[in-house]
Amino acid sequence: MQNFRNYYEILEVSKEASTEEIKRAYRRLARQYHPDMNPGDKLAEERFKQLGEAYEVLSDSERRSQYEEFSSFWKQKGFRGRKGSNGRGGLSLEDLDFGEFRDFNSFVDQLLNRRREASNGKASPRSRPVTEDPYRPAKTKTAYTVQTKSSRRDAEASLSLPLEKAYTGGRERVRLEDGRSLEVDMPAGMITGQRIRLKGQGIGGGNLYLRIEVQPHPFFKLQGDHIVCRIPTTPAEAALGGVIEVPTLDGLVKMNIPAGVQPGQRLRLAGKGYPVGQNRRGDQIVQIEIVVPSRLSDRERELYAELRRTETLNPRADLPV
Repeated sequence: MQNFRNYYEILEVSKEASTEEIKRAYRRLARQYHPDMNPGDKLAEERFKQLGEAYEVLSDSERRSQYEEFSSFWKQKGFRGRKGSNGRGGLSLEDLDFGEFRDFNSFVDQLLNRRREASNGKASPRSRPVTEDPYRPAKTKTAYTVQTKSSRRDAEASLSLPLEKAYTGGRERVRLEDGRSLEVDMPAGMITGQRIRLKGQGIGGGNLYLRIEVQPHPFFKLQGDHIVCRIPTTPAEAALGGVIEVPTLDGLVKMNIPAGVQPGQRLRLAGKGYPVGQNRRGDQIVQIEIVVPSRLSDRERELYAELRRTETLNPRADLPV
């Protein structure tokens, strides 16, 4: 079968994987191959797209059942035929002639209700959802405006969130373009590309799917399950070490930096990273930057001059010339 993609291999899970196992695998790999983590890497970008497609199919029991029936119909390796439907209204071999699809892409396009543009053959949604209102952290309840896309009985919308909100999750009000306002219980640790299903909130009683986009943060950066940040220190702090305060997504925490810490050295705050499942978190990686003052008081100048006269370090002693 032309263009066939084994979604289980793409997500690195077994064919018997549970929905929760599929979700964990997608989140782990999506962070690894996210374009923000691999700027300019076209292979990583393509892998990220394949991960999203695989998750979109396998995380939905009806789509997963149809995908497996399609695969067994075309006798793809590792798929065995089954009788009957999935018991939840999904199509079975008795309901659909899989032979009508000329290749795998045409099947997936119909399964995900995508259309292909005649000019380049690429699949695209019927309309691009947009987010109208940004999240404002000063509010306890935040209204978002999103543009929905009808798809038979389902609808899709894009929801852009700041990192802090994606991290904490919680109950929020979402305002749709058709005038409806919904209370949504969003999970903690959301990532870009994740889809949240609101059962019965689509067109004519279908489902509404919120596609999550996490906005870049000016201080924190996600790297897999870890959060990376840069912390400036003074030359004295770096030389003598001591306790400093470091921002985290939970607020300020105290961290002890060792004496003689070097520029670019990375220190670890265990368990202060991004959530992984319900009971585990990654770490926060703190990269040290040493900031040299551009202006000195008279007293500071005297002390630096005295230090220069007495210091024993010669940083140019081992230059290879």
